[in-house]
Amino acid sequence: MDKIQTDYAPQAIGPYSQAIRLDGYVFTSGQIPLNPEGELVKGGIEEQTRQVLTNLKAVLESAGSGLDRVVKTTVFLKDMGDFQTVNGIYAEFFDQSRPARSCVEVSRLPKDVRIEIEAVAVVG
Repeated sequence: MDKIQTDYAPQAIGPYSQAIRLDGYVFTSGQIPLNPEGELVKGGIEEQTRQVLTNLKAVLESAGSGLDRVVKTTVFLKDMGDFQTVNGIYAEFFDQSRPARSCVEVSRLPKDVRIEIEAVAVVG
């Protein structure tokens, strides 16, 4: 089991890893819209979604994988009213690959952000 850490995504804000690589897979922790310096991005759901997916991409690449190797994501939204906007931006990042996905509305996310995404991907 390998702990994954990259400076191209925000550091964990608790006792967990950005991701774990095990048996040909990488399991990411949920990514929230912090920049690599750990600051919350300014703007609305569009900016937050882009930062989350950029962070996810950086963590996956650090683990020897990539967005094109993702098999499953889970999207956590503070407001399901943002679903259409998030879906459009998500499609830009996953333009060819269409991983399995769950999307749920939650009452609150860390640092009161509007979105968090976690993923499972194949390494290699």
